[in-house]
Amino acid sequence: MSTTSMSIRVDNDIKEKAKKVFNALGLDMSTAVNVFLRRSVIENGLPFELTLDVPNRETKKVLQDAEKGVGMSKTFSSTKELFNELGI
Repeated sequence: MSTTSMSIRVDNDIKEKAKKVFNALGLDMSTAVNVFLRRSVIENGLPFELTLDVPNRETKKVLQDAEKGVGMSKTFSSTKELFNELGI
């Protein structure tokens, strides 16, 4: 099997985080990219589902916290009440 080089651009932070994940799995970056490409060929598309309507874990946590009022600022029933709180 002959091989070829490939050059891609990726965010530094994402690269480092991915490298840690792959290292934990016993893979280097090249092997992990090859796994992705091979699975893409087998699946005849991306080897995972792409969706717009499913929030990620971080978004889900923020939404759950907001529903519980965690990390939310104080609410006011009127501008007068807000100004009183601000000392204006």
